[in-house]
Amino acid sequence: MSAEPANPVAAVRAVLPSLTPAAQSIARLILDDPGLVVRSTITEFSAVSGTSEATIVRTSRALGFSGYSQLRFALAAAVAKEPERLVPGDIAPDDPLTDVIAKVARAQTEALSDTGAQLDPDRLGAVVAAISDARRVDVYGVAASGLVAADMSQKLLRIGLSCHPFSDAHMALTSAALLGEGDVVVAISCSGETPDVLVPARTAAEAGALIVAITNNPRSSLAGLAHHTLVSAGRETAFRPGALASRISQLLIVDCIFVGLAQRRYDSADAAIRATREATDRYRNR
Repeated sequence: MSAEPANPVAAVRAVLPSLTPAAQSIARLILDDPGLVVRSTITEFSAVSGTSEATIVRTSRALGFSGYSQLRFALAAAVAKEPERLVPGDIAPDDPLTDVIAKVARAQTEALSDTGAQLDPDRLGAVVAAISDARRVDVYGVAASGLVAADMSQKLLRIGLSCHPFSDAHMALTSAALLGEGDVVVAISCSGETPDVLVPARTAAEAGALIVAITNNPRSSLAGLAHHTLVSAGRETAFRPGALASRISQLLIVDCIFVGLAQRRYDSADAAIRATREATDRYRNR
């Protein structure tokens, strides 16, 4: 069996969409109140969750642990480092703005921490190398992920790399059909199931392009077709749909790619940054 997840909360959140309905109900209880698992034996948790002990064990294994005891110990270790994770933190309709600020800030901080903890440096290095050597780089993303795609494009342009963002499915498909070996597509989707991203990415893969997925769900269809998957963290709620914690975690991954590229291409990147800074300074000071 592979190593158990270092960050159990992030691991549960990442695979939640791919679980069975029964396992999802258990996983949501874990996310809503990790302390409940820490405090409960499997018999007690079975009574609270209304599921059988066998279902709890199967769910624990689906989450990457060898059993319920290992999940419980991992959560206990995690909350010992960050005790605030024991307290449910969803925004309620009647929360005062002071609580809203604190909960949103906490969600952003957790998303960044969880993403950094599970970001594989070897995989990130492979992505940086592929983009650095690519003939063409296209980025697909819609809605909030489209904003991340645009951010990645402007960052790469700043260091002299041509990168084309597409937030329209038809234009993305047009791009994908013209790609081939030596090209790279970065496909960004929180769920990993967004058709406007998934279909062009599949088309690009069939044409021979290398696919990089940035997604919250490592078991998604997008992750399944990608050559490299970088897993972001952050969850959506009624008051924080897609845009907040998920987007900030995607932006962290984009920033890591950007810095890796700037290091790998230091001389040309430094010259490009200085040239673009001088051009914008002249425009502002005219």
